[in-house]
Amino acid sequence: MTTARTNNFDAYKDTEILTANQGKLIVMLYEGAEKFLKIARDNMEHTSYDIVNQNIIKAQDIVTELMLSLNLDEGGEIAQNLFNIYAYMKKRLLEANMNKDGEILKEIIGLLGDLKSSWEEVAQKELNKPEPVAASRPEGASFSIQG
Repeated sequence: MTTARTNNFDAYKDTEILTANQGKLIVMLYEGAEKFLKIARDNMEHTSYDIVNQNIIKAQDIVTELMLSLNLDEGGEIAQNLFNIYAYMKKRLLEANMNKDGEILKEIIGLLGDLKSSWEEVAQKELNKPEPVAASRPEGASFSIQG
């Protein structure tokens, strides 16, 4: 990619992130983690372990961010269950990185995919919610109700 195209793409991604709803942002995090783990898995075959390590760490960072974004006080059982799943993923990713185990990566990619599907539904519902009607009207505007 040329520098101009790269800059345009980066600007587009920045705009997409800034304008996304919360559900869409979470979906984007899952997509990023999946992408990094697939890169790591593909490079295990070529024994490019530095690339494997870097990409597993990037995925771990995303899972950590997902954990930190949970509101355990208000999220109840769902938030706690997600926290436990994320903790499990982090543990398994550490094992995968230490042992260079592609099967573990496959397992975590599957978990991420399942969770991503659920969040895609949430994000879609957020998009379909009607906008709240403003309670105030512009200055000078008037209306009457005919009965």
